[in-house]
Amino acid sequence: MLKGTNFFKSIQWKLVVIYALLILVAMQVIGVYFVRSLDKQYVTNFSKSVEDRAGLVAYNVGKEFDKAGDDEASKRQLALSLDQLLSEFSNSATSRNDILEVQIIDSDSVIRATSDEGNRGAIGQRATNSLVKKAFATSSSKSDTVLDPTTDERIRVFAVPVTSEQRDATIGMIYVRASMESIYSQMEQVTRILATGTIIALVITSILGVLLSRTITRPISDMRRQAIEMRKGNFSRKVKVYSDDEIGQLARSFNELTDELLEANATTEAERRKLTSVLENMTDGVIATDRTLRVILMNDQAKDIVGIEEESTGTNLKELLGLGDDFMIPDDGTMPPRLLDFSSDEELFLVRAFFSPVKKHSGPVTGMIVVLHDVTEQEQVEQDRREFVANVSHELRTPLTTMRSYLEALAEGAYQDEELAPRFLETTQNETERMIRLVNDLLQLSKMDSKEYKMNKVRFDYIQFLSDIIDRHDMTKPEKIRFRRKIMKRKVYVRADQDKMIQVVDNILTNAIKYSPEGGTITVRTMLRAKRIVISIKDEGVGIPKANLQKIFERFYRVDKARARKIGGTGLGLSIAKDVVAAHSGDIWAESEWGRGTTIYFTLPYEAIEEVDE
Repeated sequence: MLKGTNFFKSIQWKLVVIYALLILVAMQVIGVYFVRSLDKQYVTNFSKSVEDRAGLVAYNVGKEFDKAGDDEASKRQLALSLDQLLSEFSNSATSRNDILEVQIIDSDSVIRATSDEGNRGAIGQRATNSLVKKAFATSSSKSDTVLDPTTDERIRVFAVPVTSEQRDATIGMIYVRASMESIYSQMEQVTRILATGTIIALVITSILGVLLSRTITRPISDMRRQAIEMRKGNFSRKVKVYSDDEIGQLARSFNELTDELLEANATTEAERRKLTSVLENMTDGVIATDRTLRVILMNDQAKDIVGIEEESTGTNLKELLGLGDDFMIPDDGTMPPRLLDFSSDEELFLVRAFFSPVKKHSGPVTGMIVVLHDVTEQEQVEQDRREFVANVSHELRTPLTTMRSYLEALAEGAYQDEELAPRFLETTQNETERMIRLVNDLLQLSKMDSKEYKMNKVRFDYIQFLSDIIDRHDMTKPEKIRFRRKIMKRKVYVRADQDKMIQVVDNILTNAIKYSPEGGTITVRTMLRAKRIVISIKDEGVGIPKANLQKIFERFYRVDKARARKIGGTGLGLSIAKDVVAAHSGDIWAESEWGRGTTIYFTLPYEAIEEVDE
C-alpha cells in the first residue's frame, strides 16, 4: 500500500520553492541594479550640487581677489570678505547638513580662510592635499571620495579653481569637504524597502504558488490514486479533467488507458477462464514446468493419470513421470514423444507423453509443456489387431496344411487306395467346412463392428422363441446328453433381431453340448430381474479356470486349444454372442468352477409380460 506523499517531498512543494526562488532571484537582480543605479545617481547629483555651489563661491572669491590691493588694509578687508562669503555659504539651507568645511586657498597654496571654526589654526598654512595640487596643475575641478579616519564616514572632497577675470588665470582654489552619509542613509532606507518588498513578494508568491501548483498537482494526485485503484483491479474510477492543457490531455489519456486496460483485463480474464475450462475439461493431462523441470501447473486429468491427489507444484518432472535422471531439455527444444507405463498388476495403463518446450523469441528455453494422452485402448486395439491377424493366420494355416498334406498324398497315388482315399477326402472336406465356418464368423464379426450395420428388430415372445431353439437342439444332440428346462410359464416380449438371437443361443448351446461329458445335463433357465429377462445355460463339462474366465469372450480364445480344434471350434462363437447381446443393450457373463461345469448368462430388456393360462 502506497503511503501519502510528504508535503515537503511533493511536486507542490517543489513548485512553490521554484516560484519563490525565481521571485527572490528576480528581486535580487532588480535590487542590485536599482541600488547601484540609484547610488550612482545620488553621488552624481550630490557632486554636481556641491560643485555648482563651490563654483559660485569661486566666482565671488575671484572678484574679491581682483579688488584686493597689496596694503595691509586691503588684506584685512579681503580676509573679512572671504570669511563672510564662507559664512553665508556654510549657513545656507542646502549646505548646512552636508558641507563639513570649505577652505579658500590662494595661488601660493596658502589657506586664506576656512568655514570650520575648529580648524582656524590652518589659516596661513600651506595646503598639502594632493587633490588641490592636481587641480592647480590642471586648472580644472577635481573630486574624490575618502574615508574620515576619525569617524569612518564617507566624505566627498572637491577642489574648484578660482579664476581671475582680469588676468584669465587660476589665482586660487576652493577646497570643499562634504559628508555623504545622508546619501547612504537614504540608500539604506531604499534597501530596507526593497528587502521588505522582497519578503512580501515571497510570501505572496508562496501563497499563489501553493494555489496555482494545486492546478497541476491535483490531477496528478488523482492519477496517482487511480493508479493505486488500478493496481487493486478497480478500473471503474475515472480521473477528473480540470483543464484542456497538457495536464488535462494527460488525464484524458489516462482515462483512455484505464478503459483499454479494463478491456484488456476483461479479455485476459476471459482467455484465462477459457484456458482454465479447456484444461479442466481436457481428456488429456497437461503439466507445465519451469526451466529446471519443476512443476508449476497441473490439471486434474494429469493428477488422475499420474495417480496423485495432493498439490504437486514444485515436484520434479523426472520423479513425477519416472523419466530417469538422464532426461533433460535439449538446446534445440525438440523432443520425441515417450510411451510411459503406469500399469499395475491388475490393469494395463499406458500413457504417451508429448513434450513441447516453451521459450522466448530467439531466446533460451524457459519451461516445458507436457501433454499426457491415455493410449491404453489404442495400444490394446493395436495389440488385439496383431493377435487377431496372428490367430487368423494360425487358424487358416492349420487346415490348409492338413489339406495340403492329404491332397499331396492323394496326388501321389493314395486315391487308388480304397481304404485311405475316402478317409483323406472326408478329412479334407471337414477342414474345408471348418475354414468356411471361420470365414463366415469373421464376416459376421466384421458386420457387427461396422457402424452402418443395422439390426432387423421385431417384437416377439422370447420364451417360446427359446423353447423352439432348445427343441431343435434336443433332436440333434447326442443321445447320452439331456436338456433340463427351467423356463417360466409366461410370455415375455422383447424387441430383437431373431436371426442374431438364434445365433447367440446356438453358439452357447453348441459349446455346452461339445464340452458336456457323456450322461451330462444341460440346464436352461429364465428369470426376470429389473425389467430384464435373464437366460442362463449351464453344462457339466470340465469348467474354466478362474484366471481364464474373463477371456472366453475374446476372439480366438480357447481354454483347451487342442480339444477345441479337434471338435471343430473357431474360437469366435462367444465373441459373436457378446457383440450381439451388447447391440441389444444386454449383458453377457460366465460363471464356472474347474471340474464342475460352466454357466453362461445373458440378459435382454423386455417390453411386456403376459401370463399364460394353465
